[in-house]
Amino acid sequence: MDGQLLPVLVLLLGASEEKPPEEKPSEEEPLEEDRVLVLSQQTLGQALQEHPALLVEFYAPWCGHCRALAPEYRKAAALLAAESARVTLAKVDGPAEPELAEEFAVTEYPTLKFFRDGNRTHPEEYTGPREAKGIAEWLRRRVGPSARRLEDEEDARALMDAQDVVVVGFFQDLQDRDVATFLGLAQDALDMTFGLTDRPQLFQKFGLTKDTVVLFKKYDEGRADFPVDKELGLDQGDLSRFLLTHSMHLVTEYSSETSSKIFAARILNHLLLFVNQTLDAHRELLPGFREAAPHFRGQVLFVVVDVGADNDHVLQYFGLKAQEAPTLRFINVETTKKYAPEHGAAVTAATITDFCRTVLGGGIKPYRLSQEVPPDWDQRPVKTLVGKNFEQVAFDETKNVFIKFYAPWCAHCKEMAPAWEELAEKYRDHEDIVIAELDATANELEAFPVHGFPTLKYFPAGPGRKVIDYKGARDLETFSKFLDSGGELPAEEPAEVPGATFPVGVCPQAPGLRPVLWRVAVGEHGGAERRVWHPAGSL
Repeated sequence: MDGQLLPVLVLLLGASEEKPPEEKPSEEEPLEEDRVLVLSQQTLGQALQEHPALLVEFYAPWCGHCRALAPEYRKAAALLAAESARVTLAKVDGPAEPELAEEFAVTEYPTLKFFRDGNRTHPEEYTGPREAKGIAEWLRRRVGPSARRLEDEEDARALMDAQDVVVVGFFQDLQDRDVATFLGLAQDALDMTFGLTDRPQLFQKFGLTKDTVVLFKKYDEGRADFPVDKELGLDQGDLSRFLLTHSMHLVTEYSSETSSKIFAARILNHLLLFVNQTLDAHRELLPGFREAAPHFRGQVLFVVVDVGADNDHVLQYFGLKAQEAPTLRFINVETTKKYAPEHGAAVTAATITDFCRTVLGGGIKPYRLSQEVPPDWDQRPVKTLVGKNFEQVAFDETKNVFIKFYAPWCAHCKEMAPAWEELAEKYRDHEDIVIAELDATANELEAFPVHGFPTLKYFPAGPGRKVIDYKGARDLETFSKFLDSGGELPAEEPAEVPGATFPVGVCPQAPGLRPVLWRVAVGEHGGAERRVWHPAGSL
């Protein structure tokens, strides 16, 4: 019996010693929320393999900009899914996935990157709008043709009839490098529709004999041509400026809808006609304004501001009252210098033309805003300064003067206001110390342009007109130490307060972008703390 059991036992023992083959863990599937993939370190690789066109948003749950983008991002995903576009949207929680944030050099939120054909090493930075239609269109122009191929006159007419602005590239050879330049620009110029043709009959139909980019529009001149230089080829920057300039209406009425277009135009000179559109006499001036505009196409932007609409912030910026309309103002948006015609000058095509030419030729001096000195300017602990009494107070050789330059709408200014009042109360009995404030949006100082709010400057007593910029903490204790030490901060104090000032010249989300200065004050939100940032060279 034992002899019979032995082989069986051996077989059983051998079987028990054999290890079953290890099963490979199945790769984790990406989650999906509202047609947006939710990716992690474990699932990004798989998503890149499965989706040849993948836009990934790196976000932070605590980021306000990310929360604002989220619904638009979901809508964009739905738009693209509805048309079966060959592109997928995804998102990554950056703080929860630090390895991915580091791999893709994510330093701010939200950051969006576009991956093609599984290429993990060279994603394209997303540069498009932050609303659903714009996101979808930016992606469409990357996964599909950015310009429609036109085969005959019927194609061309259908394209032009469908849009107010259409850009058509007429190229005799569609393999030419200029065509790649044209299509590259078309990828990012989302507010225009692009077409492309090499058909001789279309060259003949539109009176062309050589390669040309033509902008067709349903207003003003109707058409503008940009011939391609045979020797130098097509320069994308030059074409971008041309399209932006000629797509603008000769005369644009300022409103919340048109403001972004006005300030994106990168035309430095703006001429503004202030009128009350409810008055016949004012409306009769508009034809003359329009008549003068073509002479300055690309050099001066002509803008109508209706003082009867919600444009008080624009009036305030130029130091005007509604009763002063009709009147003209000229501004260079780079220098922010403002110019006014002679008081009471008629507004006609001829006077408008002369005014523009005189300003451009340097024949008129700019004016600077200043409020009148309030009768009680020195009755409160915090003294009220305006342009007309600034020099007298700031450079009083017997006084140490500490001045806050502020904007009424600035949240940072409002936040530090109680500490400034406390400081003035604390030193109100010190005859040699003056605590003051100046509204820098209503009073302009040639020697002290203000580039952020609040800006604090200290003017110590004595000769020499010395000025010290204050960059310390904004609390009563630090202010007091600064004053007591004669304008010096103790060594242990921080040199500046990160993020405390909202600078005019630096975008907190993207330091490479540059703002349009008078837009800062007259944005469509009535001067609220909003700014528009435009990348240099963008269309």
